Amino acid sequence: MHYKPSLGSRLFDAANVAILIVFSLVTLFPFLYILATSLAPLQQVLRGGLILWPEEVTWDAYRTIFSNTHFVRSLMTTVFVTVVGTLTNLVFTVFMAYPLAKKRLKGRRTMLFLVVFTILFSGGMIPTYMVVKSVGLMNTVWSLILPGAISAFNLIIMKNFFQGIPEELEEAARIDGCKNLGVLFRIVLPLSMPALATFTLFYAVGHWNQFFAAVMYITKSNLWPIQVVLRQMIIEGSTQDFEVAMGELNIIPATIKMAAIIVATVPILLVYPFLQKHFAKGVLLGSVKG
Repeated sequence: MHYKPSLGSRLFDAANVAILIVFSLVTLFPFLYILATSLAPLQQVLRGGLILWPEEVTWDAYRTIFSNTHFVRSLMTTVFVTVVGTLTNLVFTVFMAYPLAKKRLKGRRTMLFLVVFTILFSGGMIPTYMVVKSVGLMNTVWSLILPGAISAFNLIIMKNFFQGIPEELEEAARIDGCKNLGVLFRIVLPLSMPALATFTLFYAVGHWNQFFAAVMYITKSNLWPIQVVLRQMIIEGSTQDFEVAMGELNIIPATIKMAAIIVATVPILLVYPFLQKHFAKGVLLGSVKG
C-alpha cells in the first residue's frame, strides 16, 4: 500500500529542511570567511569588509607558515600526540573493557565501582599536576598522552558493547583452539569496528585540540602543540620569525592567522568522513545495555 504524506507532514518536512539549511550555512560561514581571507591578496584584505571569495587566490600566507620551523614543529608534535595518544587510549580501553565485560571475572564489581567513582569524583587539577611532575613527565610530549590514557566514560561504553557480543561466538572460537587473546583479536575486535571507530574519533579530536594540558605541563616552546602556538599567534600577534617573511611577501598578520587556523582545523576534519558510517551505530550499541 502506497503511503501518501499529508499536507501538514510535507510542510513540516519542508520546514525542517529549511531550518537545517540555515543552520548549516551559519556553521559554514565563519569557516568560509577564514578560508577566503587566508587566500585573498593584500589589497583586498586592506580594504576591509567581509570577504567570502578572494579576488585572486594567493598562497603566500601558507608558504609563510610552512616555512616557519616553529610552526611546523608544533604541527608535527600535534600529529605525534594525536596518533600515539589515540592508539594508547584504544589499547588501554580495550584491554580493560574486555575483562570487565565478563561476569565471571573476580572482583569485577569492585573494579567497576572504582571506575564509575572516578567519573563522579576526580582528583582535580592540582593533584594531577603534582602526579605528572613527580613521575617526571613535565616538559615531555608524554604529559599530553599518559595522564589521560584511559577515559572512564568511554571504558563503560566499550564494556557494554563487548557485553552485547554473543558468548556463543567466543565459545565456538575456544573450541577451535583460540586462547583469550585470539578470541579478542580474531572475533571480538572485528565485530567491534563501529565502537572502535567512534572512540578513535573521540580520542583523536581530544588530542588534536589539546590546549590546557600543554599550557600546564609544557613550558618549552619547542614542545608546544599546534593549538598553543595558534593561541600565541592570535592573541599576541605574529611571532618575530614571521615578520621578515611578511615584509618580503607583502602580507599582513591577519592572513597569517587565518592560514594558521585553517591548517590547525582541516586535518582533523578530514578524519570524520572516514569514520562517519560507524559513528552513530557505535555510540548507540554501547549505550543501551547495562
